[in-house]
Amino acid sequence: MTLAKNGALSLEELAALPGMPSKERLAQGPVVVIECAQEIPCNPCEAACPNGAIKVGEPITNLPVLAEEKCTGCGVCIAACPGQAIFVIDMTYSEEEATVQLPYEFLPLPAKGDLVDGLDREGQKICTARVLRVLNPKKFDRTPVITIAVPKECAMAVRNIAIRR
Repeated sequence: MTLAKNGALSLEELAALPGMPSKERLAQGPVVVIECAQEIPCNPCEAACPNGAIKVGEPITNLPVLAEEKCTGCGVCIAACPGQAIFVIDMTYSEEEATVQLPYEFLPLPAKGDLVDGLDREGQKICTARVLRVLNPKKFDRTPVITIAVPKECAMAVRNIAIRR
């Protein structure tokens, strides 16, 4: 599978990826969303998952497959992905909002409570997001993981943030 002409995956391409959870699993609580579409030698997500919910296998160029019944949405795999293609979505956060956990390798880091712009895969603002948590432990190897609250209808589209100046 390859990226679309504009560099972002289409909804049809995303739906076909083996790392995408079902709508039923999304409705049950936090779950990983793996938007990896490049068949390259890479498998740190598989090694990072404490529950064996991500399988790359042999050859190492396989796309990661999600065993959604094993995923607890812990997010350990997010910082492990060098392609920044892994997110955790929680559609059960509240009636109106979902959460998105995403890798964020820019400075300055946002702070808990900040309002930021939620960006889609093409970098376009699609909503206002609220920062709930910023994790940056040493074991994440300089890849902070930001958790944001977004309107539910934006949860499967927001993949980055822009700090408001």
